[in-house]
Amino acid sequence: MLNFILLILIYTGIYALMAVGQNLITGYVGLLSLTQAGFFAIGSYATAILSVTYGWNFWMTLPVAAILAGFFGFLIGLPTLRLKGDYLAIATLGFGEIVRNILNNWDKLTNGPMGIQRIPMISIFGMRVSPYAKWGFLILVWVFVVIAYLLFERLARSRIGRALEAIREDEIAASSMGINATRYKVWAFVFGAMIAGIAGSLQAVFILSVTPGVFTFMVSIMVLCMVVLGGMGNFKAVVLGAFLIQFVSYFPQLVGLSNVIPPQFKQVLFGLILVVMMIWRPQGILGREQRSAPGRLFKKGGRS
Repeated sequence: MLNFILLILIYTGIYALMAVGQNLITGYVGLLSLTQAGFFAIGSYATAILSVTYGWNFWMTLPVAAILAGFFGFLIGLPTLRLKGDYLAIATLGFGEIVRNILNNWDKLTNGPMGIQRIPMISIFGMRVSPYAKWGFLILVWVFVVIAYLLFERLARSRIGRALEAIREDEIAASSMGINATRYKVWAFVFGAMIAGIAGSLQAVFILSVTPGVFTFMVSIMVLCMVVLGGMGNFKAVVLGAFLIQFVSYFPQLVGLSNVIPPQFKQVLFGLILVVMMIWRPQGILGREQRSAPGRLFKKGGRS
C-alpha cells in the first residue's frame, strides 16, 4: 500500500510539471494547446537516446531535453499562433501525434515500437537514485516541482506574466499598449514545452525505458484536465489538480477493484468530473489567483 501511494505521488510530481507548463499556455495566455504529450515524448527520448547510445548521465541529458523541447515549442508556436480556439487545439494535437508517429517509425534512432530499454539510473555524488526505492526518487521529483513552481510563480508576477494576462483578457487592447503579443505567446509555448521536456526526462529515468505507445493524445487531455480541475491561472491549483487526477486514475488499483472496473472507466470518470466542475465551479477548485496591480499606494489626503 505504501509503495502504491509513493507511486501516485511520484507520478503526481511528474505530471504536475507538465501541468505547470500547460497552465502558463492555457491559464495565462488563454491558448487551448493539446501538445504537452509531444514535448513530454521529446524530453523522454532525448534522455533515453543520449544516455543509452552515447553514455551521457542524466544531468547532462536534462538541459538537452529541455532545450530540444523548447526548440520544438518555438517551431510549433510560430505557425499556430494565427489559429484560435478549436483550430489551435486541433493543430497542436496534430503535432503531438506527428511526434509519436515519428518515434514509432524511426527505427534506426528510436528502435521503433520496441522503444529503448535499460536507461541508466540517476546518480547524485556517486549515489544512485533507484526508482525501486521510491522515497529517494519521490524527493528528487518534488524538488523539481518546487523549483518549477517558484520560477513560474515569479514569472507570473513579473512584467512578462502581466503581459500574458493582458493578452488573454484582450489581445487587441494589449497590442495597442505596445505589447508584442506574438513574441509573448511564443515564449509561453517555449517555457511550457521546456518544463514538459524536463518531466519527460524524469519519466524516462523512473521507468528506465521509453516506448512511443505511452505518449498518446490522452496524456495531453489528462494534463489539460489537471489545469481545469485545479483552476486555470493558479500554479498551486494545478498541482492539486495533478494529484486528484492521478489519485482517480489509480483508485481502482488502490482499492483492489482493477479486475472489476474496466480501463475505460477512467475516461468516463474524467469526463464526469469535468462536467460537474463546469456546472458547479467553472473556475476550478481553487480558482484563478487574484493578483493586485502594481503601483504606488496613496494615503488619504496625500502621497505615501
